[in-house]
Amino acid sequence: MAIAQKAGAIEIASISTADKSIDNLLGKQWLLTNNRGGYSSSTIVGCNTSKYHGLLIGSLNPPVNRIMALANCLETITVNGRTSSISTFEFSNRFAPDGFQQIKRFRRDIGAHFDYQAKDFELTKSVYLSRDTDSVAVVYDFTSVSGAAELILRPFVALRDFHSLQKSSANLYSVELAKGLLISHNVHGGCELFLACPSMNFEKDPQWWFNFVYRDDKQRGQEFTEDLWTPGFYKCTIDSPVKIVLWANLSKQNQGEQIVNADIDELCNTLQRHQNNVISTAQATDKIFETLCLAADEFIANCQPATGRTTILAGFPWFADWGRDAFISLPGLLLETGRFEDAKSVLTTFAKAADQGMIPNRFDDYSDTAYFNSIDASLWFINAAFQYLKVADDTETFVQELLPVIRLIVDSYHNGTRFGTHADADGLITAGNQDTQLTWMDAKYCGTAFTPRYGKAVEINALWYNALCQLARFFTDKDIRVAKRYHLMADAVETSFCRLFWNNSAGFLNDCILPDGSADASLRPNQIFAVSLPFSPLSPEQQFAVVNTVQKNLLTPFGLRTLNTADSRYKGIYAGPQRHRDEAYHQGTVWPYLIGAFVEAYLKINDFSRQSRKNAAEFIEPLLRHLTENGCIGQISEIFDGDPPHKPRGCFAQAWSIAEIIRAYKLINDTY
Repeated sequence: MAIAQKAGAIEIASISTADKSIDNLLGKQWLLTNNRGGYSSSTIVGCNTSKYHGLLIGSLNPPVNRIMALANCLETITVNGRTSSISTFEFSNRFAPDGFQQIKRFRRDIGAHFDYQAKDFELTKSVYLSRDTDSVAVVYDFTSVSGAAELILRPFVALRDFHSLQKSSANLYSVELAKGLLISHNVHGGCELFLACPSMNFEKDPQWWFNFVYRDDKQRGQEFTEDLWTPGFYKCTIDSPVKIVLWANLSKQNQGEQIVNADIDELCNTLQRHQNNVISTAQATDKIFETLCLAADEFIANCQPATGRTTILAGFPWFADWGRDAFISLPGLLLETGRFEDAKSVLTTFAKAADQGMIPNRFDDYSDTAYFNSIDASLWFINAAFQYLKVADDTETFVQELLPVIRLIVDSYHNGTRFGTHADADGLITAGNQDTQLTWMDAKYCGTAFTPRYGKAVEINALWYNALCQLARFFTDKDIRVAKRYHLMADAVETSFCRLFWNNSAGFLNDCILPDGSADASLRPNQIFAVSLPFSPLSPEQQFAVVNTVQKNLLTPFGLRTLNTADSRYKGIYAGPQRHRDEAYHQGTVWPYLIGAFVEAYLKINDFSRQSRKNAAEFIEPLLRHLTENGCIGQISEIFDGDPPHKPRGCFAQAWSIAEIIRAYKLINDTY
């Protein structure tokens, strides 16, 4: 059996595990995703440190209703009377077994690969996730054994909502079939996990194993122990090099796609073809951009695959599709990588869901309910739509399906819509009150809003001005009357923006103008969008001052801090219980996605000079290293601590983090 994990595969990263510090090893993770919203993920030694880690997490209603199906496996090997394990589990601050001692290297390409070397055997364990079904293949490739070896695989089953934890009170049961094992549970109306290992014998031995510890959840102040069920174990004898494949498939109850003739070569070749197609479509010409394109691909999923509708998942492991994230991410994830049809699908899908002149901020994880608790998602939609028109040159789709929604948004924001959103007499958009959190800085805990930004927020009005200018330019040679209307609106916004937001004594922009007219002069990164967007209401001198202030006070190796360190409210560490984390979320925490806007603004004020490109390349270098060396291998984290050494936090893979580093990389390296 020739498995295509090497020939032609593009290796995203190869990590030596010579450092046997378990804390260091558990700090590095891996991720595989499919186009249904499903995924497979753990640490580079296979020890789950979070309830979101597992070999197979599938989606019953793509891309949501996700189920933690197959959590892990206990793998033991007995040779010449000596029994060892390549598995690692944590129980009550001890590791049993401690298979991480045997691992020599972790590799990531179309799959995740763990190279083990012990006294009596050498093997590579590989995990491959099917793109079109919620199926995973775990391959055990023994390259050498010194004598007859007995291999035992004991699968641990969760079959629970991936946001929850399983307990031994759950009613899991299994049925042995001719070609495998079917395990059922009634979560989300019923689902089934089908297991098959054709080259091994199954022995029924149902057990509950108690109190697996998930250290990441413990550090976040959440419930952190889980019970897992095992129906029995697979067993075989090995006396020469061999490859053994364990298959697992998740489906709704009574709709089981039972894998009876699965072909590992076919799966690997399909994954390789898809990877090659992603790189070819993006016209990637260097290793860094190839890696970024493959990272971007992991966030692209289908809403009910039969419909062909594409969406962008905001982050792994726990986010689904969010409007704000989707439209900040779309230019980098889809336009810069040549995926114009996917971009069209995302735009038109959200456009059809518009209501009262607003684009949904998110859809419910368990239903089709749309939530409109955002004032910037709609404005980012407009920016993404115009970027799509510019890059894809698809005038038909833009005019017929996107432009009517864009004009509806502008009219609704001007005249009034949800949350008191409307254009004030000065032309600026005002929205919300002390009880709402409508911008991206929306952390709130038990009624406490940590970043109250109601009234006129700086980036909202930068986006508003940009939208009006985009419309005015579009209609200039099409309808003089309409173009003039948008020009006049934009002129009024420009005048008011500079008058209210420019803080002359500080030399930067106020963050928000409250309804009583007072200014929140907090030094935050939101002002960078007033420079980076295609149209800026600021003078060249003001743009220069904004970029320099942000660079001096907020720039870190991993993005921009959300608050100046000199501010008394600054929180430099994002850790602990939810209240502590929410308090720090936008009060000093570093967000890597902001590096895209910063790099664009920095290059613009320096006329994209050779030296500015060189400097900008240095700005993004730490994030590119993080991409392949730390955190989740092949991905960029959602956030980092504000304080050095800027430990990665939050989602271990975030769509707009990747999207904006792609945009920054292209801005720096493309020829103008």
